[in-house]
Amino acid sequence: MNEDNIILGIDPGTTIMGFGIIKATSKEMSLIQMNELQLKQYENHFLKLQKIFERTQEIIDEFHPDEIAIEAPFFGKNVQSMLKLGRAQGVAMAAALSHGIPINEYAPKKVKQSVTGNGNASKEQVAAMVQNLLNFKKTNYLLDATDALAVAFCHHIQGNTNRKKTHGWSTFLSDNPKRIKS
Repeated sequence: MNEDNIILGIDPGTTIMGFGIIKATSKEMSLIQMNELQLKQYENHFLKLQKIFERTQEIIDEFHPDEIAIEAPFFGKNVQSMLKLGRAQGVAMAAALSHGIPINEYAPKKVKQSVTGNGNASKEQVAAMVQNLLNFKKTNYLLDATDALAVAFCHHIQGNTNRKKTHGWSTFLSDNPKRIKS
């Protein structure tokens, strides 16, 4: 990890996508930006995916994150909802990969556990803890944005352990020369 590491946290969704950006050093973390992309007004699922991709690209171009931490889809009973959430996550990941930014994925329980000490914490508990940890004033919480900040926070405190990294084909090819057939 760089001395100054910019981490973009993403809480993917097709109704609301939360994002949060933190600057992390070995000694402290600070809030750079947090917000939500509202997608309710778009009826077409594919248009929502396009908006997620475009907004993720804009965030990357504006803030130049070193790494991206994204919340993994959770396994629920509604298969269609999980499929849509996976697609939202996928297009955000594609935007990151097109910029060559490493992606790290964390399960929702892991994120909540890292931030609050309770893997079953509510969105409001996560928001309050993130606000305290990153020392910003309480506002009308953007709960998906504070969830995204929690993902970025989780990534930072995980260090180099338990990370699922995706760096793209160029890294895979250079890391695995014996797997390439001539």
